[in-house]
Formats: sequence, structure tokens, C-alpha cells
Amino acid sequence: MYAPSFGLAREPFSIAPDPRFLFMSERHREALAHLLFGLQGGGGFVLLTGEIGAGKTTVCRCFLEQLPAHCNVAYIFNPRLTVTELLRAVAEEFRIGALPPAATATVKDYVDALNAFLLREHAAGRNNVLIIDEAQDLTPELLEQLRLLTNLETAERKLLQIVLIGQPELRTMLQAPQLAALAQRVIARYHLQALSAAETEAYVRHRLEVAGAQGPLPFDAGALKRLHALARGVPRRINLLADRALLGAWSQRRERVDRRTVAQAAREVFDDAALTPATRSRRIALAAGAGLLAAAGLWAAVQHWRADRSGAPGITAPRDAAAAAAQASAPAVAASPAASAAAAGAAGASAAASAPVVIPAIGLDALWPRLEADDTAAWRALATYWPGTAAADDPCAADGPLRCHRSAALTLAQIRQLDRPGLLTLVDPAGRPRSALLVGLRERDALLRLGTDTVALPIDALAARWRGDFSTLWRRPAGNDAAAIAAQLGGSEHDDAAAQRARIAAFQRAQGLSADGRAGPLTLMQLNRAAGVSEPRLEH
Repeated sequence: MYAPSFGLAREPFSIAPDPRFLFMSERHREALAHLLFGLQGGGGFVLLTGEIGAGKTTVCRCFLEQLPAHCNVAYIFNPRLTVTELLRAVAEEFRIGALPPAATATVKDYVDALNAFLLREHAAGRNNVLIIDEAQDLTPELLEQLRLLTNLETAERKLLQIVLIGQPELRTMLQAPQLAALAQRVIARYHLQALSAAETEAYVRHRLEVAGAQGPLPFDAGALKRLHALARGVPRRINLLADRALLGAWSQRRERVDRRTVAQAAREVFDDAALTPATRSRRIALAAGAGLLAAAGLWAAVQHWRADRSGAPGITAPRDAAAAAAQASAPAVAASPAASAAAAGAAGASAAASAPVVIPAIGLDALWPRLEADDTAAWRALATYWPGTAAADDPCAADGPLRCHRSAALTLAQIRQLDRPGLLTLVDPAGRPRSALLVGLRERDALLRLGTDTVALPIDALAARWRGDFSTLWRRPAGNDAAAIAAQLGGSEHDDAAAQRARIAAFQRAQGLSADGRAGPLTLMQLNRAAGVSEPRLEH
């Protein structure tokens, strides 16, 4: 309707899956690298989680495109089944013939048929991958049956790789004591975060350009910021909101969308409390339809992938898993990067701020003896990035100007957002821990500081040994009460407590943090960064 008025050949923000509009942000590429790395694990589970509309389907489609030619794929998009129904669905997806009648078949019948099929394919040099979408709908009984399927093996390797794709509650489910055995078989996991403000703008620009836009963006700078905040960086919400905002600008005969138009569109699209029952019903139907469209698009991608493997023209894929992983996570080797402290102004005067030579990426096993087994030494190494302030041997047990913060479950995307060096705990195959000083994150590799050297390590190699913890140092600003912080964010010190919390929560959402409205350490770190406070930064 509005497309011609903005110089567009088609609607740019349709929620229907269209490969022409594919947009892979940094965190989508990182998620893809984890899936491809997991494929090399020789069995077990690979876990991809994310909020509704975060782009899990996009990542899965790209994963299919990069699977090697010797892989068989079974894709289950509706796992609300009984155990026997699920096993039969998997067998049918793998195109196993001569199955017994569904009315009389037992679990053993299906497991035997799958085992025979997997052994034949293994003997023929083919791998087998089972992808289960909406995996948060799996019952504990189904999850346990899937774990038992990963017991199918030869003397050399597992015969089945299982990829679970689901919403955040899937991670919580796998923490249940009765699923501990399954959780121990997860060899790669990634939680897909929302887009940053810069990525949201790039996403909007990309879709408009694909739709035919050639001139300036029809969104002004304020509208883009408002779009990111209200859509929370979730691609599907961005589509819904941007589409409605363009329609609003067109109906008002405006050439560009401003903040007010975006805010009005958000009230019409997202404010459920203000909806009439009829409108709410239409909204629920729209959301359900969006999910079905995504599943249908991925199912079509699987069929296209299969047709390509049968000889039909289509997707070209790498010939082996190593080549596929190399496409997503090949390490970049720099000649002479600046240390993160040097990028932090005054911090550049520290001993840590010298510009070491980056050693070409090598395996983590070769680096293992050089990692710190002593937490005290690791904290001291980290403290050199904050010159002029002495750190205790364990800053987390001290109450000084330089304080520590430990996070038990961060993603690399969140660490990129925090943009400060810190300590990671890595484990060897026997579960023994070592501390690693992370000083940089690039597109495909992480930079670890080892003495006077900096080593570039592929992100997928790091993820295989890292459990998601992150520890760092920070200085508490002088004025850090809620009123002063709200004032820094554009409010007034005289605002009431609810208004202060709302302003802090809005800032947290924009920074990819939990929007609880309380100014904890992570919020204060990001507030310092936004204010331009001189602190150590990661090498990029």
C-alpha cells in the first residue's frame, strides 16, 4: 500500500520468511559458528535458544545451507508428540522404509529401525543430523528418549547429532536434576541475543535497500533510536513496528517517519492493555501466524536442501564440516593490535597497554599450560589494565575503589556490549578449570593475554571450553543513587521513584541488559561507557 510512496518496489518489513531479506548480524554469525562447531563433535546435543522472533529460524536456514553434502537431515517442527509418534516422525524424516504399522509399533521397533539405518549410513560415510524446532515444548520423557538415541554408536563415534532450537525456557528445562545426563551431552550452546541499536539500524537499512530504496532512509535518527528501544532489538518486532510506522507516515502524507510516529505505531502494535477484545484476538492470530510462517519457511528450506542433495540446482554447500566451520569461524591474525588499555585513554599508560604481537591462532590444548591455575595471579594480571589503583589479591572479597563483578551466565555478545577485559573460566576435558584473561573480541576470534603475548583463538574453540562465566573490575562512580543516574539519562532528580526506575530500565534495554530498573554493577559500567569515562576497552 505505502511502498510506491517511499520509492519501494515491495513491502520491506513483511513477516513472511523471504531469503532475499536475509540479514546476519554479528551475533547471528556467532550462533551459526556454534552450530557448525557442534556438527564436528561427532554426536551429542547442540543447543540454540533465543526469544520469539530473535532470528533462530534465520540461523537454522544458514546452517542448512552450509551442511556438508554427506549429511542426512531430519527436521521436526512440532515436537508436541508422544514418544512413539516422535520416533516415527524421525524415522519418516530420514525416509526409513518398511516401518511397522503405527497402531502396533513399539518404541523398540522404531529404535531398532533407526539404529540399522544409522549404521548403514555410517558405513557409507554419511552423517546424520536431527533438528528439533520449538524444543521448549518437549516433555522430560521425550528429552530422555532423545538422550537415549545419542547412545546409538560404534566403537569410534556417536551415530546421531541432535540440534535443539527453542525459546529461553529450554535452558531452564535442561537445568532440572532429572535431565542432568542430557545436559552433560550438550557439546555446544548459544543464546541468541537481540540486535544492538547499531545492528537495528543496519537491519532496517538492509531490508529497505532489498525492497528497492535508493535515497535517504525514510526514518530519521530519532525514529531509529525509538524503533530499537520499543522493538527491543527483536527482528520480528522490528518488522511489525517499522511496517506500521511507515503506514502511519504514509497515511499522514509524511515523507519520513519520526519518533512520534514510531511511538504511535508501537501503541497500536504492542500495547495489549489498550486493545479491544476483537483487536486482541486479531493480534494473537497475527502472532500465531508469524510463528507458523517461520516454521513453514524453515520446512521449505529443508525440502530445498534435500532437493539440492538429490542433484537439483540450488544451494551450494562446503564438502565437509571443517570447511563449513572455517567459513563461519576462521581466525583472523593481526600484525600488531593495540591492547585494550591503550584504547582507554589514561589507561594506556599501564604496563598492559603495550602493543604485543598477536600469535597466530592455535589450538586451546597447546595453550593450556600457559593459562593461570591461580586465581590470584589472574586477578593481578587483570588489574594491570586499571593503572593507578591497587587491586586486592581477591577484589571480590575487598571493599576498595576497584571492585569486582562476577557474572555466571553471559554470552560473548553481552561481553562485546560491556566492552571491557575480564576473566573467563575454561575447563579441560576432565573438568579441571583454568583462568583466561580476555582482552579482545573480534568477529571470528577471541584475544587472550598470556604474559606478554596475546593469542588469537577461534571463538568456537573458546566456546567449547567456556561455561558462560565472566569476571571483571569496575570503579563505582561518585554519584550513583537512582535520582542522579536518572538525571544523567535525561530525567530530573525530582522525578518520583517509578519514573526513575522506568528511565533506568529504558537505558538497560537499550544496552541489552536485564531491564529491572535498578542500577547494579553492569548498568553502572554501561553508564560509564555511555558517558565517555576512560576505562579499559576490549581490542576489536
